[in-house]
Amino acid sequence: MHKDLDVWKLGINLVEKIYKITSQFPKFEHFGLSSQMQRAAVSIPSNIAEGAAINSEKEYSHFLYISLGSLSELETQLIISQKLKYINDKFIFEEVEKLRRKLLNFIKYFKEKNA
Repeated sequence: MHKDLDVWKLGINLVEKIYKITSQFPKFEHFGLSSQMQRAAVSIPSNIAEGAAINSEKEYSHFLYISLGSLSELETQLIISQKLKYINDKFIFEEVEKLRRKLLNFIKYFKEKNA
């Protein structure tokens, strides 16, 4: 079950942190960068869950890669936010990297298990 996966739990925790960070953004970013970051963050654990619910290893792998893509998208948006001086939380980048390592290891494990 997806709720038992550490990678999913880390994704959920990251969503919570992104919502807290973006709540501090300027109001004019509410429908811009803030919204994009929230959607990218939500996409990470959502795709892990959706992939886990599908009875196909190939499709599950595909959803895991979508999660990885969303994580890269979020990281880019965090860098932009940092450059715009909307955030100064360097720890969020550590959280992103931790999740990336976990997700890549899970993908590797999943591929080896189903090879």
